[in-house]
Amino acid sequence: MNKSILAAALTVLMAGATPVFAQQPASAPKPPVPAAKEKASKLTEFDKQAAQVQEQIRTMHEQMAKIQQTQDPQERQKLLQEHWATMQSGMGLMRGMWGPGMMGGPGFRGGMMGGGPGSGPGMMGGGPGMGWHGMGRYYSRLTPEQMKQRQYMMDQYMGMQQQMMDNMLQHQNYMWGQQPGK
Repeated sequence: MNKSILAAALTVLMAGATPVFAQQPASAPKPPVPAAKEKASKLTEFDKQAAQVQEQIRTMHEQMAKIQQTQDPQERQKLLQEHWATMQSGMGLMRGMWGPGMMGGPGFRGGMMGGGPGSGPGMMGGGPGMGWHGMGRYYSRLTPEQMKQRQYMMDQYMGMQQQMMDNMLQHQNYMWGQQPGK
């Protein structure tokens, strides 16, 4: 008798639990975004971020001109601090350019050279599946249009990176009391 009651109870429990195990209906699928529109939005977003970085670089140049003109050591120190803050902000914007779907592409952590958001080993930083050999699979899967897009972004980024480095070197020279041209 205990076995029949136990079997009946298990049957009732299993029948009641069936809806829990049933597959939930998927939410309405999103209409696919056309590839051309997706590419255009990535380039538009990149260009928008690049314009912000360029504005920061212009501000740094203006600040450096003021630093070069001032004779007051206290004023120069204040201007150097402002320049440093602007430089840090610009570097943050540049790191943001390596975000998902931008220059980093799928599988990149922290961008091609490492050090971006969620920083982990980048192309040069090692780690499993990374390094130049691991990137061959990534590049071999890009279409010619994607390669052009990536090259455009890299060209823009490298120019901004060079300008940022120039500002950093000028800043260091003034911090160490070695004004350029003197």
